[in-house]
Amino acid sequence: MTTKPGSPTSTTQLATPTAHLIGTSDPRDQTFEMRFTSTPRGARLARRLAAVRLDAWGIPYDTEPHDAIVLIVAELTANAVLHGHVPGRDFHFRLHLSAWSRTVRIEVTDTRAERLPTRPATREGTRVEDPEETGRGLLLVSHLAARWDWQPRADGPGKTVWAECVLACAGRELS
Repeated sequence: MTTKPGSPTSTTQLATPTAHLIGTSDPRDQTFEMRFTSTPRGARLARRLAAVRLDAWGIPYDTEPHDAIVLIVAELTANAVLHGHVPGRDFHFRLHLSAWSRTVRIEVTDTRAERLPTRPATREGTRVEDPEETGRGLLLVSHLAARWDWQPRADGPGKTVWAECVLACAGRELS
């Protein structure tokens, strides 16, 4: 099927994207996004690529912000694999650095709409020695992130779980 160049069904692209149309306010903003298989291997790859991107963006390895963000990525992607897995469906991972607000936003989208994350209750009587080995991931996220939540997936069934980390103001500029 072909279309005429002037027809209303043809698509056109801008030669160079303009920031005001895309919504980025600062040319130093950075975004990395990719789909991964809903397997432990996919979650591990998302975590490793996030670590590499953060380092490239000026948040170096072995610093507190880098380690906290990578741990949040690990928890959210593991939850997408464990609780949001639908056979044959991938999860979508997005990492965005806003240079102006010095905020890193982590988003993990899966296609499972009926299993929603719940806010972890602070259990006063729980000791570290308790035999329970699961259920602490979102508790970690809530302590490491400035804020986190979830929202229904905009383009289909499922949900997006997101977390935001505010970087401490340091003398070093973000690239």
